[in-house]
Amino acid sequence: MAVEELQSIIKRCQILEEQDFKEEDFGLFQLAGQRCIEEGHTDQLLEIIQNEKNKVIIKNMGWNLVGPVVRCLLCKDKEDSKRKVYFLIFDLLVKLCNPKELLLGLLELIEEPSGKQISQSILLLLQPLQTVIQKLHNKAYSIGLALSTLWNQLSLLPVPYSKEQIQMDDYGLCQCCKALIEFTKPFVEEVIDNKENSLENEKLKDELLKFCFKSLKCPLLTAQFFEQSEEGGNDPFRYFASEIIGFLSAIGHPFPKMIFNHGRKKRTWNYLEFEEEENKQLADSMASLAYLVFVQGIHIDQLPMVLSPLYLLQFNMGHIEVFLQRTEESVISKGLRKKSLAMLQLYINKLDSQGKYTLFRCLLNTSNHSGVEAFIIQNIKNQIDMSLKRTRNNKWFTGPQLISLLDLVLFLPEGAETDLLQNSDRIMASLNLLRYLVIKDNENDNQTGLWTELGNIENNFLKPLHIGLNMSKAHYEAEIKNSQEAQKSKDLCSITVSGEEIPNMPPEMQLKVLHSALFTFDLIESVLARVEELIEIKTKSTSEENIGIK
Repeated sequence: MAVEELQSIIKRCQILEEQDFKEEDFGLFQLAGQRCIEEGHTDQLLEIIQNEKNKVIIKNMGWNLVGPVVRCLLCKDKEDSKRKVYFLIFDLLVKLCNPKELLLGLLELIEEPSGKQISQSILLLLQPLQTVIQKLHNKAYSIGLALSTLWNQLSLLPVPYSKEQIQMDDYGLCQCCKALIEFTKPFVEEVIDNKENSLENEKLKDELLKFCFKSLKCPLLTAQFFEQSEEGGNDPFRYFASEIIGFLSAIGHPFPKMIFNHGRKKRTWNYLEFEEEENKQLADSMASLAYLVFVQGIHIDQLPMVLSPLYLLQFNMGHIEVFLQRTEESVISKGLRKKSLAMLQLYINKLDSQGKYTLFRCLLNTSNHSGVEAFIIQNIKNQIDMSLKRTRNNKWFTGPQLISLLDLVLFLPEGAETDLLQNSDRIMASLNLLRYLVIKDNENDNQTGLWTELGNIENNFLKPLHIGLNMSKAHYEAEIKNSQEAQKSKDLCSITVSGEEIPNMPPEMQLKVLHSALFTFDLIESVLARVEELIEIKTKSTSEENIGIK
């Protein structure tokens, strides 16, 4: 019945001129075509589309059938023979239909899915989308619209953070990144081949530049990379980053020029308008670019080799600050480069005791970062250890001066409500320092002044830490319960970690994050218990000694 209806509509339209098609004709064609697909009359539909007499009708009305055909292709339960016919129909529609209408239809189909279907849809539609855009005259606008839509969808996918997750690629992000490079290449080559620098070509450059900056932010800002020595060639994010940086140079924005002129008032990179409009995005993108070049070594051979390590560290401090201001662990870790920490340690080692003391106070007051503070606390412990081993104590790391410094170390910034997960590195370093002091300094000697201040330390640090641990564990246990319930529905959802909502994370990944947080709390709790046990043993021993003396 559906086939007959479609043929009847087509027969009536065949005698009409293209401009005489009515809105009613479009609606009837779409309904009859959809019914043919739903009822499985795909062979007859294919014949109608292939008929040369229907070419004008298919050009104007056929794009309405793309949606139903694509949805059938995305269904896994279709027979192979049926899928083959659907692909033939889809290819013909892409070839014959009005490209302007097709472009909008394909982008709507890319925007529809959620979860794992996002990548399936993108991988299916990228090649047809590329074909359609290449038929259009106003390419810059079309490419900009397409790349923006694709990026918006890809940004919804969770970025895999371990080597195993990258290799499994459950949500297809790695495959999509590779496919997106192949999609973009012809348009980059078009810019290169066009020597006239027409207005349309400049607009195309702008759209490609925006896409490159967006890609540097997502997924590359949070992406993890394999070690270069092992499996570097199989690293999808390294490949994606390398191609994106290559695109920048190809469209006339070589990355060395961009990196060394970012943020300066006088710059040779003349793209001030984008920088002012997208300031925050650009800061993240430029930090990501700097990390890819200076840490991962991608295209580093294009940089002058005369730059000293000290200059590069100073130059990159702004980018490091961008990383450290983020809450994602994968991003923060990029701000703590091993070379920069080693350089900071060399600087610390050059100072005398008073200089070290002053620097430690300054960094503890201003760094506002758990990892940096943990590094400083470890250095304080080393200085105390050296001081206690000398015959003559160092006044900066014993007695009243040390107590003043310990006041900055052995406390919780917001009491029991301090975010223990975000401050876990600092708290563990503080507990280890306290354990060391209790073991090394006897109460009767009290070289460090610890035993005089023990009451304050218990009130300001140990007791609030106990309360905070109980509150944090209760919160994360509730989040685990919620995540387990969400896992049954197989949907992406959000969780709250360190006071930040992390959206679009698959339930199985959520559970790993939440269990990891609980493990961190258990670790803190075990060290805290050991410290309190040592304090009790030491104070009891000292009391018994004093009684014996009397």
